Amino acid sequence: MSLTTSLATALAEGSLKIVDLTNTLSAETPTLRLPEPFPNLIDFRLEEVAAYNESGPFWKHHNIHTGEHIGTHIDAPVHWASGKEGKDVSQIEPERLIGPAAVLDVSAAVAQNADFLLEVEHVKAWEAEHGPLPANGWLLLRTGWDKYADDKEAFLNADESGSHTPGISSACAKWLAEETELSGYGVETVGIDQGNAAELDPPFPAHYFLLGSDKYGITSLQNLDKLPATGAILVVAPLPIVGGTGSPARVYALLDS
Repeated sequence: MSLTTSLATALAEGSLKIVDLTNTLSAETPTLRLPEPFPNLIDFRLEEVAAYNESGPFWKHHNIHTGEHIGTHIDAPVHWASGKEGKDVSQIEPERLIGPAAVLDVSAAVAQNADFLLEVEHVKAWEAEHGPLPANGWLLLRTGWDKYADDKEAFLNADESGSHTPGISSACAKWLAEETELSGYGVETVGIDQGNAAELDPPFPAHYFLLGSDKYGITSLQNLDKLPATGAILVVAPLPIVGGTGSPARVYALLDS
């Protein structure tokens, strides 16, 4: 039996399960809010064009208005200054968008400290238990933050000192970018960096190091608690936008039932 036939059979029989890791996309989806004087992307909205009426008696369809980095989305290298000579979304090879998932659970630490930063020592401790990070794989940081995904205020968790959401340290971002063969890094928060990452050195180190090293970010993931530490396959499906710095994406995991 071929591999593709085996895959189709496993899906049909239910021995291979699909877990949807994508937040729904609507005008209510929490989005990044940059401070002044920086302009923000527009939120997602639908514009009705026809709805079984004079504009279209047999059909209904909409125009879509959205920023690239809205909801569950991918960051392409060209999104950041360090990757400005790199790939746009349409140029990311499909084989880089499918790969093994390594799920690192720090939700207990985040429950005690919303400003938690992932360090190299955390990743090495995970590797000591589960083996090395997979080549062409994705490191998925489970923080428990997806529980706030339908609450804009809680999701951004902002006060007068900034946005308090977990992320990754500069040293760890550099290490993942330069010392691993990962395709990318995924998070449950609104962006791949910590909420107050502008204060790190360099600012927004996940963007700086990962995108500058032809690695990709995915954000606003859901249901990472349904995945094992190893054994799942991640599938990331963005729109192939020519010149696009990012795209809303449908993200799935395949795993044994």
